[in-house]
Amino acid sequence: MGRSHLLPSATLKAMFLALFAMWILPEPALAKHARVTRHYKFNIGMKNVTRLCQTKSIVTVNGQFPGPRIIAREGDRLLIKVVNHVKYNVTLHWHGVRQLRSGWADGPAYITQCPIQTGQSYVYNFTVTGQRGTLFWHAHISWLRATLYGPIVILPKRHASYPFPQPFKEVPMIFGEWWKADTEKIINQALQTGAAPNISDAFTINGLPGPLYNCSAKDTFKLKVKPGKTYLLRMINAALNDELFFSIANHTLTVVETDAVYVKPIKTKVVLITPGQTTNVLLKAKHKSPNASFLIAARPYATGPASFDNTTTAGVLEYEQPNNANKNKKLPLLKPALPKFNDTNFAMQFSKKIRSLATAKFPAKVPRKVDRRFFFTVGLGLSPCPQNQTCQGPNNTMLAASVNNVSFAQPNVALLQAHFFNKSKGVYTTDFPANPPFKFNYTGTPPSNIMVSSGTRAVALPFNASVEVVMQDTSIIGAESHPLHLHGFNFFVVGQGFGNFDPSKDPAKFNLVDPAERNTVGVPSGGWVAIRFLADNPGAWFMHCHLEVHTSWGLKMAWIVNDGKGPKQKLPPPPSDLPKC
Repeated sequence: MGRSHLLPSATLKAMFLALFAMWILPEPALAKHARVTRHYKFNIGMKNVTRLCQTKSIVTVNGQFPGPRIIAREGDRLLIKVVNHVKYNVTLHWHGVRQLRSGWADGPAYITQCPIQTGQSYVYNFTVTGQRGTLFWHAHISWLRATLYGPIVILPKRHASYPFPQPFKEVPMIFGEWWKADTEKIINQALQTGAAPNISDAFTINGLPGPLYNCSAKDTFKLKVKPGKTYLLRMINAALNDELFFSIANHTLTVVETDAVYVKPIKTKVVLITPGQTTNVLLKAKHKSPNASFLIAARPYATGPASFDNTTTAGVLEYEQPNNANKNKKLPLLKPALPKFNDTNFAMQFSKKIRSLATAKFPAKVPRKVDRRFFFTVGLGLSPCPQNQTCQGPNNTMLAASVNNVSFAQPNVALLQAHFFNKSKGVYTTDFPANPPFKFNYTGTPPSNIMVSSGTRAVALPFNASVEVVMQDTSIIGAESHPLHLHGFNFFVVGQGFGNFDPSKDPAKFNLVDPAERNTVGVPSGGWVAIRFLADNPGAWFMHCHLEVHTSWGLKMAWIVNDGKGPKQKLPPPPSDLPKC
């Protein structure tokens, strides 16, 4: 910075005037200007990064891995200019942002937009309405989100406090998944052969695998804390294909928010977080500096039939030592106990503990009446091998995944454009089935024919319809937990259980008072989950499994929410720089 030429008296005068203005301006006048437009520029470019003793070229934003943090306040408008300098087509998704009447900025490729092609740019323009907490952004095309991701921190409005003790410090912790090989080659090869893609080589915390991997001790996340202070850990699971158990040795965590919605505080030693979920926890440091360091660890919760990356990413919690005590002394490193990799009971119990605050200030607006009911089976299946090709799935087939036995075929025009301009013919149909094609013992012996159908099929909903969806896991190929993510809405998790959903008995037990409000929920392995949401956001909204391999195989569908009658109930036209297909 250049030297200031203000005289000391002039500086004092300026300070006095500023203070006087703050004192004399009434609160509303300040508040009126509190909503800010924040500008970000995201340059998508390649960067050489070394992990596990191997260097590879990865796709990044602004050369950073993980990508830059977006910070906003509730009510702020964001203008994020994304410029694509790489050979891949790119889109970015602002995961969990409601995108009220701004569906053009949501980001999933061929759902709300065509991708940003090499050398092109697009400005994502949206306002954060009625939300505060931790979310994240990530690429939403192919497997590029393996390295294209970063945190979104939405602070409460000015002068609004958290409904929990103010932390001394806030720390983002974003979990990722690392492959030594090129992830685009891995998924492209798998989709050609019909086999399962190769599993990852490591998990990461803020891009660092940690000391439990070979050649990785220097790449370790360190959390330094002061005794007696409280820290807010903003946890994000940006891994591609794995749910994670998380724990810090000898410390209890308090969950205070999930998916950017405050929850009734839950004390726990272990947190379960699926891809697509965010969880804010309070960590209270011990009052005295202990003579030890503590391992921060995360490893998979895996229930499916396939092999998985059964490794552990770790960081270290270190206490500030008084007067340099123990400065050069090697402190013992204590390790946490994590559940077994397939502990579905822990997963169910943890999920059931999460409840909305449901206070006057933070109400749980659960739809009491239901206009449209859906029963979706979610799970795996098989597709026939293309002619003149050999496939590596069972009996020369290709592995697939589906909702109600429909494996979603990606269109080559964005659904939202086709919907907005009434040009859906040949792009998509609105005959997505409300129920599976036939009933069977979903969690018992699978039917003999497990081939899926394929199509670009959506559900059309009238504006403001209240919707209930029961999602039922199936045992086809193998029962598995599926973290389902809905774009454009939060939903309420009104019920869940193991086995087959019973429509005559289970609804009586639904929680309509303080259910969890989320954007991503795990469909229990060998079980079901029931959600409700209000279709108050016109547009085309993607719903898919957040295990990227299952999305690639077709475990996805779309909701088309039609315009309402009022001006605030209609989707505005697309921006002029919306990418072309």
